Amino acid sequence: MTRIAFICSCEDTMEPELATIRRGCPGVELRGAEHLCRSQLDRFQAALEEGRPITVACTQEAPVFEQEAEESEADITFVNIREQAGWAKEGRAASAKMAALLAMAQVPMPSTPVLGLESQGVCLVLGRDEAAIQAATRLADTLDITLLLTGQEEVQPPRATPFPILAGRVAQATGWLGQFELVVNGYAAPIPSSRASFRWGQAKDGARSRCDIVLDLTGGTPLFHETREGYLRADPANPAAVLEAVLRAQSLVGTFEKPRFVTFTENLCAHARNRRTACTRCLDVCPTGAITPGKDSVAISAEICAGCGSCAAVCPTGAARYALPPAEAVGARIRAALTAFRAAGGEHPVLLFHAEQGEALIDALARHGDGLPARVIPVRVNEVTQIDLSILAAATAWGAAGLRLLLPARRPEGAEGVLRNIETLNAVTRGLGLGERAAAIETDDPFSVGEALAGLRLKALWKPDESLPLGAPREVALRALRALHVASGSAIPTLPLPALAGFGAAQVKAEDCTLCLACTMVCPVGAFRANPDRPELTFLEDACVQCGLCAATCPEKVITLEPRLNFAPEAREPQLVKREEPMPCNRCGKPFGTRSSVERVKRKLSASGHWMFQNPKHLAVLELCEDCRVIEATLGGIDPYAGTTRPETRTTEDYLRDGEETKH
Repeated sequence: MTRIAFICSCEDTMEPELATIRRGCPGVELRGAEHLCRSQLDRFQAALEEGRPITVACTQEAPVFEQEAEESEADITFVNIREQAGWAKEGRAASAKMAALLAMAQVPMPSTPVLGLESQGVCLVLGRDEAAIQAATRLADTLDITLLLTGQEEVQPPRATPFPILAGRVAQATGWLGQFELVVNGYAAPIPSSRASFRWGQAKDGARSRCDIVLDLTGGTPLFHETREGYLRADPANPAAVLEAVLRAQSLVGTFEKPRFVTFTENLCAHARNRRTACTRCLDVCPTGAITPGKDSVAISAEICAGCGSCAAVCPTGAARYALPPAEAVGARIRAALTAFRAAGGEHPVLLFHAEQGEALIDALARHGDGLPARVIPVRVNEVTQIDLSILAAATAWGAAGLRLLLPARRPEGAEGVLRNIETLNAVTRGLGLGERAAAIETDDPFSVGEALAGLRLKALWKPDESLPLGAPREVALRALRALHVASGSAIPTLPLPALAGFGAAQVKAEDCTLCLACTMVCPVGAFRANPDRPELTFLEDACVQCGLCAATCPEKVITLEPRLNFAPEAREPQLVKREEPMPCNRCGKPFGTRSSVERVKRKLSASGHWMFQNPKHLAVLELCEDCRVIEATLGGIDPYAGTTRPETRTTEDYLRDGEETKH
C-alpha cells in the first residue's frame, strides 16, 4: 500500500521542491501544503479516510494530527524537515536532504525488549543533619521510611519519630530500584532519653538493610553511578536539589518498565577461558558497573545498564549488541537516506549522528543561526556512544563523504569506545588514500556545530557499495571495509590497525610450536582450528578478534597478536600454520601424538632433576602409546617406587658417639 507523505512549507517559510523529493522517494505519494495543521487540516482528514499509512513532515504539530487520527487507528509517522533542512541558509538546496529524511522515516524500527522493576516504596534515607530529617518527614506519608544518620554531627531529636532513626555508615551497597541491599557498620539505635542531640547505643557492624529506594543526602562519596535506577542523591546544603530528589522519590512506587538496552550472547564472549583473562574491552568502558567479569564470559545486568551502548561499540565478537535500535536497523536507515539523497540529485552527503542533546542544538541553530548545510543529513540515535564500527564503515562504503558524531562538550563516560572506532575507520581510509572521514564534534554550542559543518570540503569520489546491512556487526564492517578497498583502487594487501581494533592476525612461531592445540580449545571464534585426522593447526584471519586468549594460553609463548586488516583472499580461508607427521608408538606402531611434543616433555622431565627421568630407559617409556606404557611399566622391570639410594639411618647413639670422638 502506497504511503502518503505531506510536505508542508510551514506558511511558506521553506521552499521544498516536490519534484526533487519525489525522485528520491519514488514509492511515496507526495502531497503539498502550506498550512496543513490549521487552515488545510481537511487535507489530512481526507487522507485518513483513505486508510493508507501517512507521513507528516512536521513534528511540532504532531499532537494536532494525532488527535485527529485517534479514532482512525491509522499508521502515522512524523519527520522534521523544517529545523533539520528547510530552515537554513542553504534551505533552497535542501530538497534532496528532505527526501533522505523522508526515506529514513519509512524504515521501521524493531521493538525493544523491556524488563520490569517493582518498588513497594520502602525507602532508606541517608543523611547527616536536620535536612535529612526534614526530607524523611516529607516522604513519610507516601513511603515506608527508615532514616540512617552518619552520627558524626549533633542532630536534635524530633518531637515525634514516625519512622525509625538510626546511626551507621554504609560499608557496601548493591542492587537497583526494588532490590537494594546495603551493609551497615557502626549500626546503632538512639537512646530514648537523648535530649539536646542524639546519643547512640552500642554499635555493631555487618547490619543489613533491604529497600526499594535509596535517598542519599550525606553529601559524601556516591554509593552508585548517577544513572542507577532508584538511587537519588542531592547536596544537603542545596534545598532546591533536596526538594527535587524528594519529589522524585515519591514517584518511585509501583511497576516500571525499563528497556533492555543490550542483548548479550554468552558463548560469543571472548573474556576468559580456563582461568585465563583476555578481552576486557567492555569492562574497561562501562561507566555504570553494569558489567562484571565471570568465569568464561562477562555478565551484563540489564537492571543496572544505563544504555550508553559503549560495550556494544567495542565488542569485537558481537556478543554484546545494542538494541535501541540494533545496529542493523540504524544501518538500514542510513542506507535508505543515502540512496534517496543521491536519487534526488544530492552529492557528497555528510552524516551527523546525534542524540537528544544534539537535536536541541540543531533546532537552536535553525532558529537562531544558519541551520545545517544542505548536504548534512542528521541521523538520530539513542546514544552516540552506541555507534560501532559497522555503522561507520558501512555508511562510508555506501557513499557518505564524511561522518560527524555530535558529543557534549563534557565528554560522556564510555565515549572511549566510539572514539576508538573513529580512529580505526580513519586508519583504514587514510591507508587507502581516502583521507580521514570521521570525527567527533564535542560542543554544547549550536553555532560551534554550524561552524564545524560549514567548513567541510569532503567529497565521496568512489562508487557507493550496494550491499545490505545483513549479518552480525563484524560481518557488516568487514564487508564494508573490503568494499572501500575495491572502490579506492588501492593495491595495498594489508593495513596496520590501532590496538584493540578487533581485526588482525595471530602470528605463530611455527618452529617452536609443539602442536599442543591449546589455542584451538580456548579460541572463542574458531580462528585457530585443529585437524581431527592428523597433527595440524590452521588459522582463519577473518575470524580473529584479537582477544589474546590464544597468546595467554599458549604454553610455549609462541603466539603474538598483530592488529591489521588483510584484504587478501587468503584471509577468508584457513591457512596452514604447522603440520607434523604423527608420532608412532615404538612398540605397536599406533600414532598417539607428535614427535615435537614428546621431545618437549622428555626435555622438561630430564631437566627437572627427578631421579626417575635421569635414566634413558625410563624416558623411552614416553615414546610409547598409553596402552604400551602400562605394559612396559608392568613387564619391563621399572619400579616407580625404587627411587635413588637412600642414606643410612642414623640413631641418637650414632650422634652421641660422633660427639665423643670429636672431643678426643
